[in-house]
Amino acid sequence: MALGILVKDIMTKPAVKIDYNKTVQQAAKEMAKYRVGSIIIIKNKNPIGIITETDLNKKVVAPAKDPRKLKIVNIMSSPVVFSHPNEDIATAVEKMERHKVKRLPVISKGKIVGIITNTDIARASPEMIDILNFRLKMRSELPSIKETSTSGLCEVCGEYSHDLRFVDDQWVCENCREEP
Repeated sequence: MALGILVKDIMTKPAVKIDYNKTVQQAAKEMAKYRVGSIIIIKNKNPIGIITETDLNKKVVAPAKDPRKLKIVNIMSSPVVFSHPNEDIATAVEKMERHKVKRLPVISKGKIVGIITNTDIARASPEMIDILNFRLKMRSELPSIKETSTSGLCEVCGEYSHDLRFVDDQWVCENCREEP
């Protein structure tokens, strides 16, 4: 499913970062200052985690924790799922889908060079979001008749097929499924 668009062509740069020893309040202030939905946590210039707006809501606001006292390392998501600048965006979308994330820090030679989000992908290629949403829906909705075939993207190879079948909880094309 290569589209010829590379992550480095559409990523947001620079990515917003914050040192690991800071508080949740400091991280939230940085996110607000730069008007971003996530912030990458670094230690010695290396990415060790990420905090999103969802993390703030679920891990701080909902349980009514004090963001002035709570350290970001206590709520960050880790390890960091990331992308490389020269990856095709289809590969980035696959990672997002597999890890159920909406943002991928972009790392080159151990350094954070940007971040790619669903929004970046939608701006560059709106049909990629449709494909991602369709595949997530296909995965979450079990078919009522498993012998039925459908058209769409194979969850093994990512290629489009007119003959997808539901095998071992995945929609699989004729080339990827093992038939007797």
